[in-house]
Amino acid sequence: MIYLQLLLSFLQIGLFSFGGGYAALPLIQDQVVTLHGWLGMTEFTDLITISQMTPGPIALNAATFVGTKVAGLPGAAVATLGCILPSCVIVTVIAKLYLRYRSMDALQGVLAALRPGVVAMIAAAGVSILLTAFWGGDALADLAGTDWGMVLIFGLCFLLLRRTKLSPILVMVLAGVVKLGAAAAGGGAG
Repeated sequence: MIYLQLLLSFLQIGLFSFGGGYAALPLIQDQVVTLHGWLGMTEFTDLITISQMTPGPIALNAATFVGTKVAGLPGAAVATLGCILPSCVIVTVIAKLYLRYRSMDALQGVLAALRPGVVAMIAAAGVSILLTAFWGGDALADLAGTDWGMVLIFGLCFLLLRRTKLSPILVMVLAGVVKLGAAAAGGGAG
């Protein structure tokens, strides 16, 4: 019975959590804390922290965590399946429809109209990350508050990605090593 509850709860979360992981948090809280009482609020806060520290989507990490706590490894598998199943079905249907109707002018027009919006969203996220890295998130920062070490690391990474065929993952690891080395050399500053 617990497996069915886990499956149905996370099916609902996976089906109705449009807008990403943060949009799913109220749904997860409602199912996990309020409806079923699988976690208390303190544990739910810990769940959010753990879900953010581990790779992958927040909802998927939460499903795995809650499933493990409630019903062990089989519970984790069932909750995770419930969380990803709606997305898999929806994406499969959309892919089939796209393959069937991709040559339609109306569909191409819609996709062409969406591209600038998607680029703008990605650019906005990038600018937000740069502001945080260079000035601690202060949009009205001045040159005196600039973290020049981060600017240098960014510039080096940008050049490596544009001028070499290095893997982006390797460049990220190198950036982390450079930052850690700079922090160690600076006595922990940075």
